[in-house]
Amino acid sequence: MWRRWGMGIRRRAKWWALLAVLLAGTANILATVKQSDAWEAGRRAYESSDYAKAVLELQTAAAKEPQNGEIQLLLTKSYLELQERDAAINSAEKAVAIDPRSSVYHEWLGRAYGEKADHSSMFSAPGLARKTHREFEMAVQLDEKNFAARQALIEFDCAAPGMVGGGEEKAKPEIEKLQSMDASEWHYALGNCRRQKKDFADAEVEFKLALESHPKSAELIYDIGDYAVKRSQAERLLEVAELGTKSAPSDPRGLFYRAVGLILKSEKREEAEWLLREYLQKAPKRSGYPRHALALEWLGRLFESRGEKETAAKEYQAALQLDPKDKSARESLKRVEKN
Repeated sequence: MWRRWGMGIRRRAKWWALLAVLLAGTANILATVKQSDAWEAGRRAYESSDYAKAVLELQTAAAKEPQNGEIQLLLTKSYLELQERDAAINSAEKAVAIDPRSSVYHEWLGRAYGEKADHSSMFSAPGLARKTHREFEMAVQLDEKNFAARQALIEFDCAAPGMVGGGEEKAKPEIEKLQSMDASEWHYALGNCRRQKKDFADAEVEFKLALESHPKSAELIYDIGDYAVKRSQAERLLEVAELGTKSAPSDPRGLFYRAVGLILKSEKREEAEWLLREYLQKAPKRSGYPRHALALEWLGRLFESRGEKETAAKEYQAALQLDPKDKSARESLKRVEKN
């Protein structure tokens, strides 16, 4: 009897041990689910342009997954959208500490330093600019095909003075490397460097060649689109919209650039209105995308060209509500109200 009871104790002990293991595993699974939920909620908030909410969710996720560099990267991007530059630098530095071999993490640390430098005093800006250059260089060293980082490095060198690590002579070998890697990236780099030097005629030639070289990057295409908007280049904008849509069909920026091209050509005005309203519905409020205030301003220009001044005034007013510092929209509103 005692032996049978003793065997029962051992069996019970094994059962309790197994139960403990199962419970521990369940707890780990639940913790992982909660972590994934926080990460997913942060990602959704970022995609919907709710950057304050994204930060809160991602901070929760980061506390549970302190070695997850992707969380820190998205925090960096969210902080930059909120113009919280010190926080962006802090998150980017954490991402780099987690994975020092990540080209993308170094690239975004460079971008965070660059944003801080652009909004700093003449005393602190040079040091931040040198850090920016160093991170872009590291990003390119880690991944020579990180074209976004290479273009950022080239733009820095073409725009910044030698005292902070820049200089056009430094940019030339980086640009030459692109010639054998990607023709569109090469021509874009040449054009962007000329743009930084205010040599717009040569920039125009290179941007044209970049678009003719079958670009794969929507960012490259739409940056040329921004240039074309400023230069009122209607045909170029239609080309940009077509190429951009082929490169990234779900990217709404093609809607904006086609609409502006049509407005400049005074063609298909109903389509242009529809395109701009679709853009306002679909586009995130994010750096690298035409501002919603700018889309509203172009709607105002469209209605003004039709002679519908009251409707144009409403669009200009809506643009100013989003961006009270928009001088162009303010001047346009004064013009239609005066007449």
